[in-house]
Amino acid sequence: MTAAARTVFKILSRADWTAAEALGSYAGSPDDVRDGFIHLSTASQLDGTARRHFAGQPNLVLVAFDAAALGPKLAWEPSRGGALFPPLYGPLPAALAVWQAALPLADDGTPLIPELPEALRQ
Repeated sequence: MTAAARTVFKILSRADWTAAEALGSYAGSPDDVRDGFIHLSTASQLDGTARRHFAGQPNLVLVAFDAAALGPKLAWEPSRGGALFPPLYGPLPAALAVWQAALPLADDGTPLIPELPEALRQ
């Protein structure tokens, strides 16, 4: 893992995140379950992920996790033109969240990624 990938992010509905916090972990969206892993993104991948997979979906939240804290179930695999993406092979522990923010929608329905704290951009 490079220094640019110390933090990984999950975009999900506010309802799903609230349920994950109550249960202690997030088991994944239908797409995650279908693919056999939880789709995560690095900071540099967030805009593309939001545009491709979450456009028009209200009440979203962006949750950040320290990649090292997720342990060996976090992998780094090539995707989209060879870029490394971080799938998590197992449930996402809610207690490991280090930051979260609501994702409002732009006029065109695109989720707006907030300014990330400097510590989370790496």
